[in-house]
Amino acid sequence: MTTIRDQHTATLLSSDKVLAAGGYAASYIASCDLFDPSTGQWNSTGNMATARYQHTAILLNTTKVLAAGGRASDYLASSELYDLSTGQWNSTGNMATARWVHTATLFSSGTVLVAGGQGSSGVLAGCELYDPATGLWSSAGNMATARYQHTATLLNSGLVLVTGGQGGSYLASSEIYDPSTGKWNSTGNMATARYQHTATLLNSGLVLVIGGRGSSSNYASSELYDPSTGKWNSTGNMATGRFVHTATMLSSGKVLVTGGIGTSGTLASSELYDPATGLWSSAGNMATARYQHTATMLGSGKVLAAGGQGSSSVLASSELYDP
Repeated sequence: MTTIRDQHTATLLSSDKVLAAGGYAASYIASCDLFDPSTGQWNSTGNMATARYQHTAILLNTTKVLAAGGRASDYLASSELYDLSTGQWNSTGNMATARWVHTATLFSSGTVLVAGGQGSSGVLAGCELYDPATGLWSSAGNMATARYQHTATLLNSGLVLVTGGQGGSYLASSEIYDPSTGKWNSTGNMATARYQHTATLLNSGLVLVIGGRGSSSNYASSELYDPSTGKWNSTGNMATGRFVHTATMLSSGKVLVTGGIGTSGTLASSELYDPATGLWSSAGNMATARYQHTATMLGSGKVLAAGGQGSSSVLASSELYDP
């Protein structure tokens, strides 16, 4: 990348380019970079109106990317849109509540659900919906449990599964949001309370939760959520416990986990989960150990790992995994 950054976002665009936005490196970052897989090069693109990190960024059902919330000198309520055709950012409606370390989920309708996070009043249960047709936010009710550093996964049914996080304590609880009613309902608890984990929707419709931290410094354990029963079941453990890693589903249906922090410190190792067997295997080491990075599957099926915090400094480097 042209700029070192961690705690940024990376969004796959309809052009197959990847937009890396914001982040942190000694200070808050407004700059953005575009990766072109046809050349393997990064180039600068328009700066965000507001520098931010630990925000969310999501490609809408249009030619725009919505960046929302995050933090700079204070928590942010602002959101802005990146226009793929011009390479420029423009402000859009503000959320009612400033927040960071929240989640953002795109519905088939084009609306975006933002859930939880931290704000000036503490840990948030409140959720909001963004309507791209109007550029405005509206309330989406409250979760049963305020939480941040959780996950949110769109299920095949169109419901959203929220798992874990922190909320005064480490959380094992999970909740379901139904966009047809605008209501939240509790569902089964995970076996292990965890935050800074990942959650990936598998081809089977099950959700794979991986790693994270909680009462111990890092977890190697994984669990599967079955939406048809609302229950969790344990599956294979990774070879290495880790948190602030990434998890990316490959075209094969396997899940690639990269980097993170483990008992030994910053990790270069990667592992592959096979849903057919429930087992993990090594996927080799990245050239550079990193955490708080991004991992994005390209149209070619390769995975782009970018930026993050290395063993001693924030990184500009990126690398490709070829399955």
